[in-house]
Amino acid sequence: MIALHFQTLALPHDSNLLDRVDGWRQEATRKLQQSQRGEKGQFLTPSSVATLMAGMFEFNCPDISLLDAGAGIGSLLAAFVCELCQRPNRPRSLHVTAYEIDLILIEYLKETLELCSIECQHFGISFTCEVREIDFIQDSADMLRPNLFTQPVKREFTHAIINPPYAKIDAKSQARTLLRSIGLETSNLYAGFTVAAAHLLKLNGELVSITPRSFCNGLYFRDFRKVFLQMMALRQVHIFESRQLPFRDDAVLQETIIVRATKQIEQPDTVLITSSSSVGDDLVLSHQLPYTALINPQDSEQFIRILPDSVSQKVVDQMAQFTCTLEELGLTVSTGKVVDFRVRSDLRLKPENGTVPLIYPAHFWAGGVEYPTATRKPQALAVTEKTAALLVPNEHYVLSKRFSSKEEKKRIVAVVWDANKINSSSVGFENHLNYFHQQGRGLDLTLARGLAVYLNSSLVDAFFRLFNGHTQVNATDLRNLKYPNLEPLLLLGAQIREIFPTQREIDRLVETQLLKATSPLENSPITIKNRIDESLEILAALGFPKSQLNERSALTLLALLDLKPKDAWESAKSPLRGITPIMEFMDREYSKKYAPNTRKTVRRQTVHQFLDAGLIVVNPDSPERPANSPKTAYQIEESALELLRTYDTSDWDKNVRAYLVHFKGEKILQAYSKNENICDSE
Repeated sequence: MIALHFQTLALPHDSNLLDRVDGWRQEATRKLQQSQRGEKGQFLTPSSVATLMAGMFEFNCPDISLLDAGAGIGSLLAAFVCELCQRPNRPRSLHVTAYEIDLILIEYLKETLELCSIECQHFGISFTCEVREIDFIQDSADMLRPNLFTQPVKREFTHAIINPPYAKIDAKSQARTLLRSIGLETSNLYAGFTVAAAHLLKLNGELVSITPRSFCNGLYFRDFRKVFLQMMALRQVHIFESRQLPFRDDAVLQETIIVRATKQIEQPDTVLITSSSSVGDDLVLSHQLPYTALINPQDSEQFIRILPDSVSQKVVDQMAQFTCTLEELGLTVSTGKVVDFRVRSDLRLKPENGTVPLIYPAHFWAGGVEYPTATRKPQALAVTEKTAALLVPNEHYVLSKRFSSKEEKKRIVAVVWDANKINSSSVGFENHLNYFHQQGRGLDLTLARGLAVYLNSSLVDAFFRLFNGHTQVNATDLRNLKYPNLEPLLLLGAQIREIFPTQREIDRLVETQLLKATSPLENSPITIKNRIDESLEILAALGFPKSQLNERSALTLLALLDLKPKDAWESAKSPLRGITPIMEFMDREYSKKYAPNTRKTVRRQTVHQFLDAGLIVVNPDSPERPANSPKTAYQIEESALELLRTYDTSDWDKNVRAYLVHFKGEKILQAYSKNENICDSE
């Protein structure tokens, strides 16, 4: 452990603390071995993430003691200092305790702390710090459970800001034993760091942490949720639309959230849920949620249900109409029994005598199974003494994918296995599939079709995404889902024939047959979601880059078309609208309420790109009006309006190509044909 003492230095006039620290972060990242970073869960915090986290604190005490467990190069504590120095009611003193064991990172950390000291001196804040080059779990366990041989002084903190390591803990490891000694059973380091930090907070102390969203539900983190929520009250949860952006420099594909919690006995009445499309996006959606809606006190699992807006609340309300469990339906769901690498010698590329079909996700097609199909996967399994126990009778089942790709439109993808289409006594389902069955036997075909329609609905997909922060759809997740009763599922399945319905038809059937709506509701959450998805499809077809393919851009386009959730695309209009009317439209028609002071994000990160692409024009009613005028208004370009009115017709693809060739040239059409980013081809 090292207590640092700094001489009074002067930063260059043009230097910026966070910029310099972020430069060190990138430099340190290059020095760290990729394998070592993955093993230790080392993903250093970008300055944009650190700034967002630091801004969530209240700073309501005159003398602050800050804990940064797993400090890395000090990005989080630097952001904390910057935020603290900009607040009107600054504290008298700040003491930082930073834990780090990586020698490469410690050198950068000391430099960061020196800059923080200078920053605090400039604003009249007394600054002291200590770097503890010791394992945080070990040290915190010693403080929390002292014995005859170790009697360390227990440190207590008013604030903690952490980006804990994302790494698995072996069941027999010392870390697992130490965490068990402080009352936590967990298989991941980030849960251990978070609970240990919470233990070390003073009463009313604040914790801000960025972690994977996966802890919010599921069996693996049940103990963590119970222990953490007994000590801490959630105050704010921030979520991101993209699961890549927070740590994109490290290629981390993980749905990540930021949590602010306070150490107190009583729960608050409400919790603030905020969301943004990306880290640097200051267009933040804000929603106050009753605490009991976030965490149901009657829920023994203590699932944390994050509802970012009122549309999400409507999804939950609609799903609440379904109360039946799989067990009550007489059904269960299991994971496919065939693990292909374990039966490699029995795999066959094509069906032949003595084999049965082996079904992979690659066989899924249009609500059913295309078998055989064009795939490199083996499509048959030899029937042997070894494989016989892995097979199921060739009867009707519902199959679902266990894993969705990052580009998958839907998290739950289900199909009907129709036994009538395959001449075989049995079949093998590969381990990347789940299959619904009745005590090992198949389902009635009508029931299978009704169940598949329900699982493929946008309503179920939206509900599942709200409470599952991972790309897996495990059998346990499907067992925990609630279902319609048997009779409505059979009535639904009776309407399905050989051709599986389109997504739009599926959602209409769920609304009219299961939710008993006579027609799609104007404010239905699925109608809203589908319309936003359609808008995103249009922007993608027009070649906008990924940075514009977000909810903000989709809603901006809909506002400039004056298109409500239930309106037909052919009825699109071209009103003149400024930024404030655009945001008012988002709130009024799509229940997406953004803070008024975030108008500049809509203008700078969406409207400017629409202008550059020629999709809209500015001030057509008064071309001489200055661009920075408060009366500035935007309008869809005339030929673009004509194109968008054909979105829902069979001519759409042809019209898009013609539009792109006319306005962008033949090069754009070639990029379109190759499915490349059209904007990158200019």
